[in-house]
Amino acid sequence: MRIVVLVSGSGTNLQAVIDAVNGGELDAEILAVGSDVPGCLGLERAEKAGIATFTAAPGDSASRAEWNRALQSRIMEYAPDLVLLAGFMRILDAEFVAAFDGRLVNTHPALLPSFPGAHGVRDALAHGVKVTGVTVHLVDSGVDTGPILAQAAVPVLEGDTEETLHERIKIEERRLLVQTLAALGTSIG
Repeated sequence: MRIVVLVSGSGTNLQAVIDAVNGGELDAEILAVGSDVPGCLGLERAEKAGIATFTAAPGDSASRAEWNRALQSRIMEYAPDLVLLAGFMRILDAEFVAAFDGRLVNTHPALLPSFPGAHGVRDALAHGVKVTGVTVHLVDSGVDTGPILAQAAVPVLEGDTEETLHERIKIEERRLLVQTLAALGTSIG
């Protein structure tokens, strides 16, 4: 399975995938890592692992649509089987999603369809749920509305803050992501 990974931040999900590939747990090749944030830690992780990197910063394009086409074009250069959004914090337009239909995978720090959007952990805490979790899903043209591939529950503990809960969710997220990619690899390969 040939993957292009998109990151916006520290790249901990990316690192989990790199480690799984290097450890033989995941039969995949990471072709490249792209980011909308020049110099982010995720790009540094990729470079340290010897993986090609690229940046498509929104500010370098005249419009959101132009940025989507630029990013889409960069990814298509690698002809990936799958595009993984690993902490990629941008909403992609319908044309971009259609170009990679059924091949865009994302993680979300909540049990979708509950608490979609950028603040899933905060929203779950504010709602007072006793259990939240993580979802790995395909991306469609909505926000966190694509078909669910896998989910894992994470209990909300007494005294949890957004930060403490999110850290526990991230541990499950990395495990579930690798597990889900491995399952997808057997269906692609």
